[in-house]
Amino acid sequence: MSTEDQQHHDKDSLPEEQPQPATEGQAPVDEAAIAAEEIRAADSAPSLQAEIDSLKENLLLAHAEMQNLRRRTDRDVENAHKFALDKFVGDLVPVVDNLERAVAAIDRSDETFTTVAEGVDLTLKNLLDVLRRFNVERIDPKDQPFNPELHEAVATAPIPGVAANTVIEVLQKGYQLNGRLVRPAMVVVAKGA
Repeated sequence: MSTEDQQHHDKDSLPEEQPQPATEGQAPVDEAAIAAEEIRAADSAPSLQAEIDSLKENLLLAHAEMQNLRRRTDRDVENAHKFALDKFVGDLVPVVDNLERAVAAIDRSDETFTTVAEGVDLTLKNLLDVLRRFNVERIDPKDQPFNPELHEAVATAPIPGVAANTVIEVLQKGYQLNGRLVRPAMVVVAKGA
């Protein structure tokens, strides 16, 4: 046999190439399935990117909401500290009023009341100092323009030579705690002519 015939014979005698069986624990390789999977992955890439973008946006929104919640909580805690004394100051203000009335009622010309007058004056001064330390401010608007946010007009009176809406008498002083009104000042206001 010639070499050429022998090669031809060898080809014929060789069995047709069969797909190799999978070795133990390994799945057979299906190139068509792999190609189909790659096509599906390429087709789903835009939808996956849209999902990623949506998740990023949701994450940013959640982060912003957490920051807003933290700020709101900090503000609420600050206000709780700032205005915790609100009710207490409201209950203490009538005590100041009574001490002021006592100071005004004491006859200072009578020597028997001198010691009592000094004691009441000192008590009133100490109480007002304590209130100031806790950011309680008195509202005493005599001869100032009427402010409806801080004053409560209980009467008006025509007073010659005094501009309209000027406080001419303070019947009861007002108080603020850290800028928040605890009690408005009760006043008499000049009426325009």
